[in-house]
Amino acid sequence: MKKIFIINGGQKFGHSGGRFNETIANASIEFFESNPNFQVKTTNINDEYNPKEEVEKFVWADVIIYHTPIWWFQLPHGFKKYIDVVFTEGHANGIYKSDGRSAENPTINYGTGGMLIGKQYMLTTSWNAPKEAFTLPGEFFNQHSVDEGPLFGFHRMNAFVGLQPIQSMHFHDIEKNANVEKDLEKYQNHLEQLFLN
Repeated sequence: MKKIFIINGGQKFGHSGGRFNETIANASIEFFESNPNFQVKTTNINDEYNPKEEVEKFVWADVIIYHTPIWWFQLPHGFKKYIDVVFTEGHANGIYKSDGRSAENPTINYGTGGMLIGKQYMLTTSWNAPKEAFTLPGEFFNQHSVDEGPLFGFHRMNAFVGLQPIQSMHFHDIEKNANVEKDLEKYQNHLEQLFLN
């Protein structure tokens, strides 16, 4: 039985009610809970959480699924705080033991001290930016993908603690041109391909 930890990082703040990410997170929960081959634990970063219990969820899980909007090309501050607090709690306590270097040779092996080896993570993001802002020559992101551009640091963070990526999914044009029904259908297909095939 595969253990899935789903994190809704869709922070409620300002004009954002976090509704899209809540919809996607709920779709994840429903997908996995409807199949007896999965166990599910969840966190919503808008709710109170106990850092020690959150560390235990990371240690428990086979797959961590992050759902987050992107604000000003980064994670929302509430989600970033969650990661800072929980990963700090997980130092030498299940998430990472060190940065991987030794005092004898401090110039090599940085990023090899993670304790979540053998586990995987999947990322979904939602953007106001259209997909073409990443793919077309001369457009804003200079043909850098979400994963290799703005979210490069997020992926290296997960590598630092030992997690291996599985295919991300990014939702574009959520503010001006959303098609939630179509996005949910695409996401359902994405989950089926990754977890049921």
